[in-house]
Amino acid sequence: MSISVEVVNRQRVVAVAATWLERVVRRAVVAIGAEAGEITVLVVDDRRIAALHDRWLGIPGPTDVLTFDLSAGAAAGLAGDIVASAETARRLAHELGWQARHELAYYVIHGLLHLAGEADGTPGERRRMRRRERTVMAAVGLPAPPRRPRKPAPNGR
Repeated sequence: MSISVEVVNRQRVVAVAATWLERVVRRAVVAIGAEAGEITVLVVDDRRIAALHDRWLGIPGPTDVLTFDLSAGAAAGLAGDIVASAETARRLAHELGWQARHELAYYVIHGLLHLAGEADGTPGERRRMRRRERTVMAAVGLPAPPRRPRKPAPNGR
């Protein structure tokens, strides 16, 4: 099994341990069940991810993670670029009460699952994706992502 991982940090908002994130990616590729992987993780700030979000998806504003599947013509396994916002990770981690590095790893695992063919466009796909995210997080030794508190229904139920 051959897994190539490159982590490139292009932001100064959050300290990123590139070797730690590389290990997470390697373990996640194995946990997903891929035979091989060629993954680049680009860690950016909100300004940079917003520019990419607008350019590639036509959606203005920042997002947490973008995934670019480069598997066409590649050997078996996962191949792609994952762009994750460390700034968004820091902000949401603070809101949810866990570590920014775990939130960032969660984004990267989400991206890896997209490279593995998972979708999250429908409610059923999102539920399946969330289950797989929790399974992979556990397999690589990370805590389960915290759930956002549900807002009460307008009628108070």
